[in-house]
Amino acid sequence: MSSRRSRQPEGSRISDDQIMQLTSKLLQLLPDLRNHRSGKISASKVLKETCNYIRSLQREKDDLSDRLSQILSTVDADGEEASIIRSLIN
Repeated sequence: MSSRRSRQPEGSRISDDQIMQLTSKLLQLLPDLRNHRSGKISASKVLKETCNYIRSLQREKDDLSDRLSQILSTVDADGEEASIIRSLIN
């Protein structure tokens, strides 16, 4: 057992089985690794890929937000198009 784990209070320890279960759940959410054929993937790789995927989702959200702002800036704020857009995002 690593020294990092041994410093945790007794009730907050995560077992190796729990780490494997959580890693497996994360793996199912990652599009690039979901259908990985080569067998086992290390927990560190799953965590690294999870972080990369979250970053890419954040960038995509930012890009979509920028595009929406551009669209909204070109429509009449009180017009029908703006009302439709607002209804879609609320």
